Amino acid sequence: MNERREKRKRWVQRGRFAVEVDVEVIYPDDDPSEPCLEPESVRKLDEIARRAEQGDVNYLRSVGRVFEAVAP
Repeated sequence: MNERREKRKRWVQRGRFAVEVDVEVIYPDDDPSEPCLEPESVRKLDEIARRAEQGDVNYLRSVGRVFEAVAP
């Protein structure tokens, strides 16, 4: 297996928070035109989404850049 791997930025937005995080994507040998996520990366994004819904800003800051929606 010589699958190409690289880091990509992904956005997770839940509630009033949006987080920009780096995840590893894979370009499979059988279809290198579309990057895919491994199960570990999907679980990481799910955890970030859950923590964003809870408003766990300290955790969110530890995994990426955090943005918060504010009322005008």
